[in-house]
Amino acid sequence: MLSIEAARISDAEAIHQLVTFWADRGDMLHRPVGEIFEAIRDFKVARVDGALAGCGSLHIMGSDLAEVRSLAVREDLQVKGIGAAIVAACIDDARSFGLERVFALTYRPGFFEKQGFRVANVMEFPQKVWNECVRCPFFTNCKEVAVVLDLNPRGDLSVPVARGG
Repeated sequence: MLSIEAARISDAEAIHQLVTFWADRGDMLHRPVGEIFEAIRDFKVARVDGALAGCGSLHIMGSDLAEVRSLAVREDLQVKGIGAAIVAACIDDARSFGLERVFALTYRPGFFEKQGFRVANVMEFPQKVWNECVRCPFFTNCKEVAVVLDLNPRGDLSVPVARGG
């Protein structure tokens, strides 16, 4: 049974372990555990039969933009739709906040394209590049690909309708 829910403080260490597992393999960037605690309200977690199976966060970058970060799924549960479910939950949150775009920097752009994102130029997100990327040790040799999803392509300013649960 898969569920997607807001992360709890008690999930921070498991999120850190999962992110570290993939970062050690070179598939994502490391995140210090302190940073995960600070951003715990941004995180969604996937649970399979109650056990943490994956995580991802939606980090708001400005009045119209947010980033999907730290998307990771346990190795033994890959290709089961868990990552897609986490991204969908992040997109739902972005829509509920009235954001216009969601982006990610990823080593796996094909996954995000399957979720409706398109490949973009990272310079479309100067607040990311000049506030965060510039401090990254890979800044001058970054291999991540920027992807973006336009949530409000027609400029419709109406409030999204909440879905019943």
